[in-house]
Amino acid sequence: MRIDAALGELEAVLGERLSRSRPVREQHAHSETHLRSGPPDAVAFPRSAAEVARIAEICTRHLVPMVGWGAGTSLEGHALALRGGVTIDFAQMDQILEMRPEDMIVRVQPGITREALNAALRDTGLFFPVDPGANASIGGMAATRASGTTAVRYGTMRDNVLGLEVVLADGRMIRTGTAAPKSAAGYDLTALFVGSEGTLGLITELTLRLHGQPEAVSAAVCAFPDMSSAVNCVIETIQHGIPMARIEFLDAATVAACNAYAQMEMPLQPHLMIEFHGTEAGVAEQAERFGEIAAGHGSADFQWATRTEDRARLWKMRHAAYRACLAMRPGCEGWVTDACVPISRLAEAVEETQADIAACGVPGPMVGHVGDGNFHSVLLVDPESETEREAAKRVSARLAERALRMGGTVTGEHGIGFGKLGYMAAEHGEGWIVMGEIKRALDPHGLMNPGKMVSQT
Repeated sequence: MRIDAALGELEAVLGERLSRSRPVREQHAHSETHLRSGPPDAVAFPRSAAEVARIAEICTRHLVPMVGWGAGTSLEGHALALRGGVTIDFAQMDQILEMRPEDMIVRVQPGITREALNAALRDTGLFFPVDPGANASIGGMAATRASGTTAVRYGTMRDNVLGLEVVLADGRMIRTGTAAPKSAAGYDLTALFVGSEGTLGLITELTLRLHGQPEAVSAAVCAFPDMSSAVNCVIETIQHGIPMARIEFLDAATVAACNAYAQMEMPLQPHLMIEFHGTEAGVAEQAERFGEIAAGHGSADFQWATRTEDRARLWKMRHAAYRACLAMRPGCEGWVTDACVPISRLAEAVEETQADIAACGVPGPMVGHVGDGNFHSVLLVDPESETEREAAKRVSARLAERALRMGGTVTGEHGIGFGKLGYMAAEHGEGWIVMGEIKRALDPHGLMNPGKMVSQT
């Protein structure tokens, strides 16, 4: 790695938009969870795809690692510079390039956040539905194949990205996909890069599928006597084909945290939060049917929220659940688990995980996008306690093993990064070897986000 020569050339291209300052580099050495790394050697702030291509060409010529950075909200260390090099921060590439309401698509740069995008779309009658909770960048969401609270109805980033512009390691720029609703032409390169976590290339543009803003929206929160009742209510709701836009689970510990953090007064029991989108008549019918199912599983304290401000407060509380949990134990590290199982095994998986947490001695509030079998726990670990750190590792490992045993995956939405790299062989077998071969074909020097996703020898 010839870092000094590379940085000299990059400064000639970017000027002050290449930062070597310690504070800026340190800002790019932290993740949302306990995972850490050393800082990159420099941080680049490109403003165009052409500049990104030039950065890649220079870095490859000098064998300098490159790591993409969106909003820094990922949870498995995806954007940390494990081997130094240059972090490429897309904050200044945040424009809407083309809006086509008649085709229900929009073309954007990667640095725009989902909240900024939806604010710009408000007057079109359309919106972008993928909601991972954090105000993540669209490019980062694509790179990690994000999903979140609305995936049960609208799908994940995999379903809502129609095409990409990508800069490869050697500086070549390619386009994948089209603006057409579907295609049968060639390999699906869009799907290859969505979820590749920056290990194959740097996303510089995205064409996104939009959805119509619903005529009516209704949300509710309801308490259940125990976790099993709440999860079984979700399963029955899905089996009845009721089209939910969101259905979220909070255990009693998370409810207590949210009450304290957001000044709520929910009963200290497991809760479901649900939202329906559609026509006035359709939403009313769906809400009534769900209410009957919930009652059959012992639901109590059923509260509907139809006013926009009430719904916003409800979902703001849900999105703040991670911060609320951290506030339960000031100074703790958040070890965030993530697994996804078939719906038929969901109740079993949740109950076994709850038992593991109760036995380990580390607090672990649990939440989940349970409409698609995905659930999480935030293990609140004392960073000074090696005993607690080891206990958290055991719980996380048992959860991953449980998910695979039940026919699921070790991550439904958080991705691999380097935090879950050790589970890839068990989940994919020979398929993981093939992933490595694809990586080496596109990035033979292993410079694109090294140390993530695949084994690199």
